[in-house]
Amino acid sequence: MNNYGKLTAWLIAGWFMVALSASALHLFKNDSNRVGLAVGLAALTPIVVFSLWSATSERFRQFTLSLNSRTLTFVQSWRILGFVFVISQAYGVLPAIFALPAGYGDIAIGATASFVAWKLANPRHRNSFILWQVVGIADLVMAVSLGTTARLLSPHGTSMVAMTVLPLSLVPTFIVPLLLIFHVICIAQARAWKTASGDSRQTARRVKDLVPGGFQSHRRAS
Repeated sequence: MNNYGKLTAWLIAGWFMVALSASALHLFKNDSNRVGLAVGLAALTPIVVFSLWSATSERFRQFTLSLNSRTLTFVQSWRILGFVFVISQAYGVLPAIFALPAGYGDIAIGATASFVAWKLANPRHRNSFILWQVVGIADLVMAVSLGTTARLLSPHGTSMVAMTVLPLSLVPTFIVPLLLIFHVICIAQARAWKTASGDSRQTARRVKDLVPGGFQSHRRAS
């Protein structure tokens, strides 16, 4: 598992450097009122790689399930920086049709992430924990959808070019897919919590059934 941890850390670091370098070289820049194909490919590639790796490697799946769900959830606190989108819209840098829903959605997720990591990341609150993760994914999907369709929804609105150059280009090409992957891992972990707790209860019932009634009575009498 330690080898997977080191490999994953190097892959994430390499992914960040590629996104940063490509942005610095203006490979993602798109002067039209939309997020271009290059940004879309950069965002989807790590998600596809993660999905294929998880589907084909049992050891990698076990590694992801061994990660700390509280830490993965707490990382989502960074999304409170979504206020940058709101400010950018106020200064005419980003269109309102994208910046306001995406910004306020990120602020809501970022503001609640610490509480969710502290109070809900356990089997007792499994359903609430999963629901929050799903809402977090929905917010990311909504932001990406609005970013790619802004030209159609608001043909004469502010251009989305700011999202295709530094520093904001790192949001769709690195931050969004990474946080989405963290959400998926947390949901997979939470789904395993029910199985684990169910197995424990089933084992306890089996042990109780195996213990003779007389022995249980003797223990109560003692």
